[in-house]
Amino acid sequence: MRLEVQCQDRQGLVRELLDLLVKRGIDLYGIEIGENYTVYLRFSSVEFDDFSGLMAEIRRTSGVSDVRRVNHMPSEQSSHALHALVNSLPYPVLCTDLKGRIELCNLPAQQLFSLGSKPVSHSLSALIPTIDPTSLQSKKTIPITLQGRDFLLEVCPLFLPDDETLQAQLTGSLVIFKPVSQAKPGPEHNDYDTEGAFNHVIAESPKMRQVIQRAKKLAMHDAPLLIIGETGTGKDIIARACHQQSPRHNHPFLALNCGSLPDDVAESELFGHAAGAYPNAVDSQKGFFEQAAGGSVFLDEIGEMSPSLQTKLLRFLNDGTFRRVGDEHEVHVDVRVICATQKNLQELVEQGAFREDLFYRLNVLSLQLPALREHPQDLMPLASYFVARFAVEQNTAVPRLSPSLSAHLARYDWPGNIRQLKNCLYAAMTQFEGDELKPQDVVLPSFTHDEELDILQLEGTLDEINGRFERSVLAKLYTSYPSTRKLAKRLGVSHTAIANKLREYGVGQKGTE
Repeated sequence: MRLEVQCQDRQGLVRELLDLLVKRGIDLYGIEIGENYTVYLRFSSVEFDDFSGLMAEIRRTSGVSDVRRVNHMPSEQSSHALHALVNSLPYPVLCTDLKGRIELCNLPAQQLFSLGSKPVSHSLSALIPTIDPTSLQSKKTIPITLQGRDFLLEVCPLFLPDDETLQAQLTGSLVIFKPVSQAKPGPEHNDYDTEGAFNHVIAESPKMRQVIQRAKKLAMHDAPLLIIGETGTGKDIIARACHQQSPRHNHPFLALNCGSLPDDVAESELFGHAAGAYPNAVDSQKGFFEQAAGGSVFLDEIGEMSPSLQTKLLRFLNDGTFRRVGDEHEVHVDVRVICATQKNLQELVEQGAFREDLFYRLNVLSLQLPALREHPQDLMPLASYFVARFAVEQNTAVPRLSPSLSAHLARYDWPGNIRQLKNCLYAAMTQFEGDELKPQDVVLPSFTHDEELDILQLEGTLDEINGRFERSVLAKLYTSYPSTRKLAKRLGVSHTAIANKLREYGVGQKGTE
């Protein structure tokens, strides 16, 4: 709980406020003095009656003009704003103390160095051995190559005034990793910089990293792109990132869900209509393809498109021309088409529900997004990202994630994938109070034993099926045997083998007992 107390500048007033908390047995977590002698108090939760009594006593304190409950301390608000600002930058940014220990790290930096959800436990010299912390105490630019990419490290020393000497004292450094393609000025600089297009995509697992690398290559082509994946796997996010990565990124990106609109409405949205084409169509209107000229159009759930629209889309893909609804004139535009589906288009073709020639036209370049259960190493990085995002949106402090939360989330196979995980964590954050998000704070969807077995699914190779079953067993047993040694003894295998399996499936935490 937090209070803002408007006071007069009176000696001993703050002590009297603290005595009121002590008298009621309330733990003080923090105190700050703001402008115009405003005192901010952060303390443990209290019952309604005790809180009402405390507020009355504070108001009766000599020198207090007003008191009210607030959602955040000034330092918390500044911290939220700083994190939001740093995370909005497309390139990696780190903030270190005088010894080179990382105090702040944005999401692109986490992805570049594979830091996970707790980057502050690392030092910069451990990530980049060639960097001496003492070299970060003066403003400079350092060229460096990381993971095959060239960067210019812009080092900005940070200073704070000393209250006694009134001299600025060095407190740390801000290190900005600017890709060389962004940092180079002059005529040789490309008009479309694409380094940051996928920076917001969480991909710490080897499987997702391979997907992102393939997506970056496919993004640079003009041929139609088909993105395949279960519901909630982020097909729309990848589609937008592919557009931003491409030379078309300065032109529009428009999206249409083919299954959410009636056939005539969807046709008008895509191809536009002439004046008088409909009873209320007084003026002609451009469709998505014309509006997105030079850019990209994303057609989600392409498997839901009607046969008549499939025919018009096929013609457009063949020669880039179409006719507006109710118009006789041909229109030609240059647009890249990106499609997505969670259905098996090959089966729809065999059933006669999808045009075979359109399927082959769309399936030239394809990208398969894995289900979340197939890359469990990304569970906690995704959870960390969503929790931090929701905390900022709700104007609350970003909580720590309990080490046991990993095994808790791994117990469930997330048939709704990343979207379901996001919604589950959002529900948890709306009810959460405290400093650490624990397993009991995140209510997993309930399912029966039969449903749980069905979630494992018999898709893929034997190794993939065995892998899903093995991860489910380890995740469940880890809640009762929460260390690698205990779990290894329970299963009758070596400690090293279990440690490797837990790391591979993203279950549990480091450490042994």
